[in-house]
Amino acid sequence: GRGALETCGLERILEALKLLLSPGGSGSSSLQITKHDVLLATLRSNLSALEDKFLKDPHWTTLKDLRDEIAGRAECLPNSADVTWTFTSQTLLLLLCLKEAMLRLAAGFRPGEPNPSTPEAAPALSPDTLSISQQKTVQSVLQFVVTLGVCPYLMPGVGIPLRCRTDFGAVIQDVVHLDVPPDATRRLYTTCRLLLNVAQHASLGSLIFCRHLGDIAAGLCQLGFCPTKRKPLKPVEEAKVLNEEERALCKGALRDILDQVYQPLAVRELLILQGGPPEPCPGRKTQFGSRAPAWLRRLCGQLLSERLMRPSGVQAVVRGILEGAGAGAAGGSDAEVMAADWKKCDLIAKILASCPQQSLSPESYYKDICPQILDLFHFPDKLTARQFQRIATTTFITISRERPQLAAEYLLQPVLAPLHRCLNTAELPERDTAPGTILVTEEELSRCLEDVFKVYVVGNEPLTVLLDSLLPVLGVLFSLYCFTKQSVSHIRSLCQEILLWTLKNLEKKKAVASLKGFAGLDKRVPSLHSLCRFRAANHGGIMITIQEAISEEDEDEALYQKVSSEQCQVEHLGDLLVQCQECGLAGDFFIFCLKELTQVAVENKAEFHTQPFSSKSLLDLEQHHTLLVDGQARKLLVLQLTALLCERLSEQVFTNITQVVDFVGATLQRACASLAQQAESPVESQTLSMAMGLVAVMLGGAVQLKSSDFAILKQLLPLLEKVSTTYPDPVIQELADDLRITIATHGAFSTEAVNVAAQSTLNKKDPEGKIETNQERSTDVARSHLEQQQSSANSSHQAGRKPAHAPLIPQEASKASTTVGQRSQCIPSEELQEVLLSAYDPQIPTRAAALRTLSHWIEQREGNILEIKEKLLKIFLENLEHEDTFVYLSAIQGAALLADAYPEKILLGLLAQYDSRKDKHTPETRMKVGEVLMRIVRALGDMVAKYRDPLVHTFLRGTRDPDSAHRASSLSNLGELCQRLDFLLGAMIHEVTACLTAVAKTDRDVQVRRAAIHVIVLLFRGLSQKATEVLRDVLKDLYHLLKHVVRSEPDDVARLHAQLALEELDEIMRNFLFPQQKLEKKIVVLP
Repeated sequence: GRGALETCGLERILEALKLLLSPGGSGSSSLQITKHDVLLATLRSNLSALEDKFLKDPHWTTLKDLRDEIAGRAECLPNSADVTWTFTSQTLLLLLCLKEAMLRLAAGFRPGEPNPSTPEAAPALSPDTLSISQQKTVQSVLQFVVTLGVCPYLMPGVGIPLRCRTDFGAVIQDVVHLDVPPDATRRLYTTCRLLLNVAQHASLGSLIFCRHLGDIAAGLCQLGFCPTKRKPLKPVEEAKVLNEEERALCKGALRDILDQVYQPLAVRELLILQGGPPEPCPGRKTQFGSRAPAWLRRLCGQLLSERLMRPSGVQAVVRGILEGAGAGAAGGSDAEVMAADWKKCDLIAKILASCPQQSLSPESYYKDICPQILDLFHFPDKLTARQFQRIATTTFITISRERPQLAAEYLLQPVLAPLHRCLNTAELPERDTAPGTILVTEEELSRCLEDVFKVYVVGNEPLTVLLDSLLPVLGVLFSLYCFTKQSVSHIRSLCQEILLWTLKNLEKKKAVASLKGFAGLDKRVPSLHSLCRFRAANHGGIMITIQEAISEEDEDEALYQKVSSEQCQVEHLGDLLVQCQECGLAGDFFIFCLKELTQVAVENKAEFHTQPFSSKSLLDLEQHHTLLVDGQARKLLVLQLTALLCERLSEQVFTNITQVVDFVGATLQRACASLAQQAESPVESQTLSMAMGLVAVMLGGAVQLKSSDFAILKQLLPLLEKVSTTYPDPVIQELADDLRITIATHGAFSTEAVNVAAQSTLNKKDPEGKIETNQERSTDVARSHLEQQQSSANSSHQAGRKPAHAPLIPQEASKASTTVGQRSQCIPSEELQEVLLSAYDPQIPTRAAALRTLSHWIEQREGNILEIKEKLLKIFLENLEHEDTFVYLSAIQGAALLADAYPEKILLGLLAQYDSRKDKHTPETRMKVGEVLMRIVRALGDMVAKYRDPLVHTFLRGTRDPDSAHRASSLSNLGELCQRLDFLLGAMIHEVTACLTAVAKTDRDVQVRRAAIHVIVLLFRGLSQKATEVLRDVLKDLYHLLKHVVRSEPDDVARLHAQLALEELDEIMRNFLFPQQKLEKKIVVLP
């Protein structure tokens, strides 16, 4: 009985609501096309039809009784002459009836026990559940209630005006009569209170707040917080104004619904209420909405701050703003557009970084929101994460800029905590010191590095607080970077980018100090704890653990691992510095290493001599020994670093004149220190000449110097003065004095030596014919000023010797050697004679420099140098017998250049030298002559055919020489010559083949047999597809020879060469027999 009536009542209520909305069942669209009087007539007709139903239809009696009961309890819905308010009242009563009926149905619902046989069956629905169609009806009713009962009574600036929403809203605004009772405030209060009553049911509440939260919140704000008049009111006016109790109810209701609804929705609606720039109404271009009043803006700001300071308030504010822009709860279709909307993200960051006024203190505010800001970095959804990370990064940087102390405490410390935990300055808890304990997990370390990368590198704001916070953990990051270089890990790039960004943005002194710590030169720099070790994790990351105990058997292995690890760290430091050249950091650290090298050179070894045992205790001796070992290790490390930087860094290592001056100053300082110890050597002499030549280039016009640059150059004056007065070599003394005068006068006075050096450097051309600028490598620039000196310095380094002091090339010869690209008509005989005499100088650097000078003159075809070609050839051939590498290589170069100028005479003489007997020239000298011949062959190119016969015959005779090394050398030269002769071999190929066959089968020396087979490999590779034509007559013989070697040769290497030759031959024949098919179109013109 009663349950059926209640169910019938629920359906009847929805039927009554439909009757109020649209007569004839045409939906709400019929009302939207009405205007003024038509709308009023429709509302009256709907109300009259509803009353007729209640009076005439007996099935509606139950609903009528329920409505009368609820109306009696409401006590706030008086009749009014305004049709719109009467319509709103009746609609609200029916919504209350719907709520009451749904509550009664839910209270009487007793779900049955689930059937175990059909567990997949859905449970029975509660009888108060609304269907989709019923929900649409309720939504339409709510839209009319809010449109007629809330929006018309809002003050200007509170909420969005009806006329700015739709055309139908503008009609509603005009038909509402505010001059009849009840008062507008009472109407608004009644509507809001009853809607909140209806919203107490969960289903109806979700329908109300999902679409109408903003309008209801606007009404409650106006009712509870709008300032009232202070003057005493008349009795008639008091009825129009809410009392304090009613205002308090509205305030509480506002906060309750804001706490209950989805927080991003609440944030979005409050932002809309707070308002921004006035927006134009649709269809009314000249009419604008009113700006929100000051009290409402303050109230919304306060409510938004409360949303922000709630748990997960940061995420709610972010989502509220982004979702309001169309991003959606999980990214939405417009998420890619939002990711690029930097202004909106920056605005959110500014809001989050600003401390609200109602906060107890800035410290408490940032303490609450900073953990939430860090959580924004770790969203799994990619589209949402891009926006959140941008906001988090910008907020992080903004707080760090405005509140550096609080940022360091609540943002930077939590982010860097995993790295601080394993510093050598940190005290490890006793529970964490057990061997094998995981100190930092893979997830913690990966998250830490990702957060640091997003804030520091992506944010790219080199704030002091950010750099200072990262400075203590750079040592751990560098150790981690070195560990990742040993294997594959996704965090390697993160470590590298963080290190590079930090080093480039640190101050020069701090950056160099950090690099010293990386290299192990400064133990005061924090680094990885001695007990901590990196270990590869399961998911491609790295974790930090406590070192396992080392047994006595593993001590040697541990020591080896330590030494190799230190070596790898130096190598990886070089890799980082290569990428720091543009910012100048690599140059600064290189200069530091040079200064340290000077200290190593001048340290007095007597300081480390052990005193008699009677004057020291055993503890003192042990400490002394430790200092001695540490000092020697430091010296070796400085030497290793300097060598590595010289090898890795390019010519652009110095980026400004200050670094160049520091480099020259370090070189001069080292030279002066060597003089003080009476340890001056040719290497120091040549290095000093190179450095001063670099200064001469700058002063000579390669760099446009300013007054400030001369102020920097004046730092060299004391050192140059000391060199000019104490250095034993007069040439260096004179150059140092000239440079000092030029610097002191700011270039107003410059001696001829400085001008010539500068001009010769500027006129020097590279192999492509381009003029070198001042940015060329410092060693090359100095070499153009004093080429012989720098060459001899290289000679000493390559030979690995420490020769006694060698005098420099005379100044005239030095000047002549620097005029690259400038031809003189004739070399002075005195100068030429002096260089010729220097070619026999017993000192290696002087002799090599003289040979290079002669080669240079030959290459430039100087006027009278080629008139003494026989004498020059004799000089070069005699120097071929020298044991020093740089000397005989210079002689080889000179002889090749001379033969290129006069091949007819010089080439035949060289062939005679190569074909001479062992008693005339050593085998080494003859092989050096062979290298000269090969250089001539390469230089002649196709012209080598003119000298085919003497060359081939000489090398064939060399294959019968008693010395096995000469036979192998002849075969090697023969192979390269045959490659270049190509089709020009002609009948000579028979002689070559016969020789190769005889040697490969009969020679007793295995190296010679290998060389013979290798000649065949070179022939096949060089001739390629032309081999079938060039070797047509001997191809079969060569094939049989190779097969014989494969079957019978005892040497594995010779058999391998033969097998390679057969593979080359197989490839050639396959391509010959089965050529690659080409799709070609031929156009033939018929006669």
